[in-house]
Amino acid sequence: MRIGNIEVPSNLFLSPLAGYTNLPMRLTIREIGGLGWATTDLVNARSLLERNPTALKLVESSPDDRPLAIQLFGSVPEEMRDAAAMCESMGAQSVDINMGCPVKKVTKIGGGSAMMTEMRKTADLVRGMVEAVRIPVTAKMRLGWDSDNITAPDLARELEGAGVSAVFVHGRTRAQGFSGAVNLSGIRAVASAVRNIPVIGNGDVTTPEAARRMLSETGCAGVSIGRGAFYDPWIFRRTAHFLSTGELLPEPAFMERISVLRRHFERYCTFYGEARGARLFRKVAPWYARRFGPSKPFKQRILSIESRADFESVLAEYLAWRSGFCDESGELLPKFRPAPLAQNFDGDDADVFNRGSIPVPRGPVDTW
Repeated sequence: MRIGNIEVPSNLFLSPLAGYTNLPMRLTIREIGGLGWATTDLVNARSLLERNPTALKLVESSPDDRPLAIQLFGSVPEEMRDAAAMCESMGAQSVDINMGCPVKKVTKIGGGSAMMTEMRKTADLVRGMVEAVRIPVTAKMRLGWDSDNITAPDLARELEGAGVSAVFVHGRTRAQGFSGAVNLSGIRAVASAVRNIPVIGNGDVTTPEAARRMLSETGCAGVSIGRGAFYDPWIFRRTAHFLSTGELLPEPAFMERISVLRRHFERYCTFYGEARGARLFRKVAPWYARRFGPSKPFKQRILSIESRADFESVLAEYLAWRSGFCDESGELLPKFRPAPLAQNFDGDDADVFNRGSIPVPRGPVDTW
């Protein structure tokens, strides 16, 4: 599979997750294996041009973090063009344009999902970015603004004409937010609308089986995984193996989860500094705990860590407490083992999963 002039080692992609797809997370997932391509958190083009420290931190990378796309949002053609050139000068392998974010602070300036409502204007903006850089330019979109305005197929066709190298499409509208089931037929319509560029599907892929279903029912060239990746960082390795062999690998053992948790935490401390890294990791550690089995004390205590020493103390206390739920070999007794991950989601089941297991904004999308 290729994105422009770049050969991608896998057709599995890490979607941008606001506040989460930082360098520590990307390196942790890459180390586990199976990931072909990652994209940074969305960054404001103007802020990047102004070298805002927060913006620069969002796009910080390393030699092990390849191939990497920097995702930009904005609506001013000159700013998006110049920011794309800046991304190229910083060593990014690609620039991705956010046309899918439903959050009000992004759409109100004409970025994110709002770009899907003015196709010709958006295509002209994209053409300027493509002409300004030698690296591939891609676009991440939703199906449309709402169910009455499904513009993704037409927009994808326009963007192919403007020179984009790939299109990523989340199978929901802006109005849906993260509610309801992903619309696989909508993604299929986008894949059918373009001629030569790959379309990568996104939405509700939380297991290897769901990834295979996405590929088989949409005809898309690849799968981009977002929330499913921080619920299960092993999903790329397990999905790559499943797609190539048909065999489902077992879920990682508990001590492997602990080992990866430790490395992820250490990367946070190195990247942000110990005190800030420990505080920020408070919102990451509970993802891992969802697959630990009994973990209430850990989830409570981890929310107060301030340092590496605090982290290790909480972990040691938890391991000692957890032993009371294990057999002589150290395995959880059957009644305490986590339930298997759900395979596919339809209708109300998708809503329960999205709200209950994977953190998403709450309330009407217009208030996000």
